[in-house]
Amino acid sequence: MLDEQSFEERYRATDALWSGRPNTQLVREATDLPPGTALDVGCGEGADAIWLAERGWEVTAVDFARTALERGRAHAESSGPEVAGRIRWVHADVTAALPGDRFDLVSAQFMHLPPEPRRKLFARLAAAVAPGGTLLVVGHDFSDLAAGAHRPPEPDRFFTAAEVAESLDDGWDVLVVEARPRPAHVHEGEDITVHDAVLRARKRS
Repeated sequence: MLDEQSFEERYRATDALWSGRPNTQLVREATDLPPGTALDVGCGEGADAIWLAERGWEVTAVDFARTALERGRAHAESSGPEVAGRIRWVHADVTAALPGDRFDLVSAQFMHLPPEPRRKLFARLAAAVAPGGTLLVVGHDFSDLAAGAHRPPEPDRFFTAAEVAESLDDGWDVLVVEARPRPAHVHEGEDITVHDAVLRARKRS
């Protein structure tokens, strides 16, 4: 379910695949950052990109699902021309390449790839951060597999924040590395606690 066609089918099967709200850990980690340029990797229907643009960020939002990008662009336009004008929507497969710029914030939320493509992606994400900029990587923690959350039963696609931190060289200050709890609502109506793997690091100038 990681190819473009599969995701297109998922998006086209419903009017909205995601909640329309920005990701919890992005809000927590980026609220106090001064706005600059941001790369939203795997942007989906654009909630994170719009949230950043509303706060003054110039955002490059990347996804390989054209339907998701179209929805994101429409949502941004409904937020007004000032917000829409701060977002550049890019159709690309981030496992192959990222836009060539460097950014003050690179955010990747819940990019669950097999180990080797994931390692390569993390390296590209780190290289895309400008000196003094922030890398934010968030994923589902391994513990979610046993918590009753709806997660793919593929343990090799999960990662820890420490794994991301260990992939960085000496030119980084690691500010957050943890499995962070948050409440979640599962389809059966039950409220449970899940954990997000959260890595936030600043590239030294």
